[in-house]
Amino acid sequence: MFLVIGLGNPGIEYQFTPHNAGFLAIDRMADDFGVQVVNRRCRAVTATIRMAGREVVLAKPETYMNLSGISVEALVREFEVDPESRRLIVLYDELALPLGSLRVRTGGSSGGHNGAKSINGALRTEEWSRIRIGVGPQPGELSGRRGKDYLLTPMRKADLAELDSVLDKAARAVEMIVSQDIKAAMNEFNRREQNGPAADE
Repeated sequence: MFLVIGLGNPGIEYQFTPHNAGFLAIDRMADDFGVQVVNRRCRAVTATIRMAGREVVLAKPETYMNLSGISVEALVREFEVDPESRRLIVLYDELALPLGSLRVRTGGSSGGHNGAKSINGALRTEEWSRIRIGVGPQPGELSGRRGKDYLLTPMRKADLAELDSVLDKAARAVEMIVSQDIKAAMNEFNRREQNGPAADE
């Protein structure tokens, strides 16, 4: 059993904002497997799929981003998944990574992300697997705006198109973790980009 959780904010007004990249990744996987994420449990909506011969629960917490840990902790207990077993995978947006990029990690600090911070507190550990989806703005795009304002503003069509390709990458990364292991996914998706930052930056 794998538990794959995407973070975001419920509500149509937040659907296509950068902060909802985790929700969008779950929706992409659900679409790929022909299911709807509608079953309510543990203050989340869920769906169950078979991926690489394994049972995988897809989930989107409905607690709003800053309280994600409440739902994640309940889901971990409900499905009896050890957070440090690499069978919990959380997907969320990362402002510090450029739009279109993706990083797979086995643990670490929240990096200022309130959803990750909430999960660290609720699970009492930072050693849970995560896929960080880059949503960083184009140079100069913030132009005095706070990061929070940018994250909660609907994305432009061009940015959504850029995000679309990384959602496919995120789905492939999850499938690689399930079918092989997280090290394989890190090797595949964290390779140093040409003239870009190192994989763990």
